[in-house]
Amino acid sequence: MATKKADGKVLAQNKKASHDYFIEETYEAGLVLTGTEIKSLRMAKANIGDSFSTIRNGEAFVHNMHISPFDQGNRSNPDDPTRTRKLLLKKAQIAKMLGQAKQEGYTLVPLKVYIRNGYAKLLIGIGKGKKQYDKRESAAKKDAQRDIQRALREKQKIAR
Repeated sequence: MATKKADGKVLAQNKKASHDYFIEETYEAGLVLTGTEIKSLRMAKANIGDSFSTIRNGEAFVHNMHISPFDQGNRSNPDDPTRTRKLLLKKAQIAKMLGQAKQEGYTLVPLKVYIRNGYAKLLIGIGKGKKQYDKRESAAKKDAQRDIQRALREKQKIAR
């Protein structure tokens, strides 16, 4: 029997999420996909930049996640590449996420799509929206940290 390896290769990432939201907690959810969608996803033909998550009737869904149709696919290719896809989570996780997301200013944000143990996974974060001044403050901190690292590297080069 073949063993599954934990590769964890990131296939798609929402880089704007950390800029637009304070991510407070993350959850790993499985994705319900068709056969040709998983083949296309393994070729890293996915985009989650405009996607968002919702919880309806005790089930979690991701909307606007774009998975391009598989090139060598057949008639089982889905018609809509941005169709709503179901997320696989435990009831307790869904209840906790729903409670947190109902608070003012919080939302469910898809962060990254990856493969773990042969299964497609979506990392969802509970995010609170940043104001414009928060975004400027985060950028200033990032620039300051970059300057500190640059100065340390230069100091190490001189010490050699």
